[in-house]
Amino acid sequence: MTEKDTVDTRWSEMVARVKTERDETAFAELFAHFAPRVKAFLMKSGADPALAEECAQDVMATLWHKAHLFDPERASVATWVFTIARNRRIDALRKNRRPEPEDLTWGPEHEPEQDEAIALQQESEKLGTALAALPEKQRMLIQRAYFGDMSHSEIAEETGLPLGTIKSRIRLALDRLRHEMK
Repeated sequence: MTEKDTVDTRWSEMVARVKTERDETAFAELFAHFAPRVKAFLMKSGADPALAEECAQDVMATLWHKAHLFDPERASVATWVFTIARNRRIDALRKNRRPEPEDLTWGPEHEPEQDEAIALQQESEKLGTALAALPEKQRMLIQRAYFGDMSHSEIAEETGLPLGTIKSRIRLALDRLRHEMK
């Protein structure tokens, strides 16, 4: 067993203690080791110090709350932690690039005509039927992404599925929905 394997095993054991025992000492060791490295990694990737610190804190909180999702057969603790950090950085960039909402109009809203309301209701019913016809795995992901307002990486963390699988299933589901809505 190499020194790297020994270190990886040690970190895996600490994550397992966080998972099973909510071991604060193990978490403190993980935090002391990984938090500064995550912050440095994020700053090297272009994040300002405040954003890097916030993301690093969020990554470590994710480690605490989602230790049950870590699988040592799939990745080392370092790989898992830095993947979470990378995803948080991407989420932060997306959030900052979202356009500002247009100025809200004040006053009563335009009441739709009866034929518009009926057409909207029929379209909503058609969408509901199309969603119900999706395979369960695809429907669940569509609901989380579009109705639960979760990012693909958040869904991957919650379900334990690889991010590529999440994206593929959502893409297939959207293609089926488009076909059904025509």
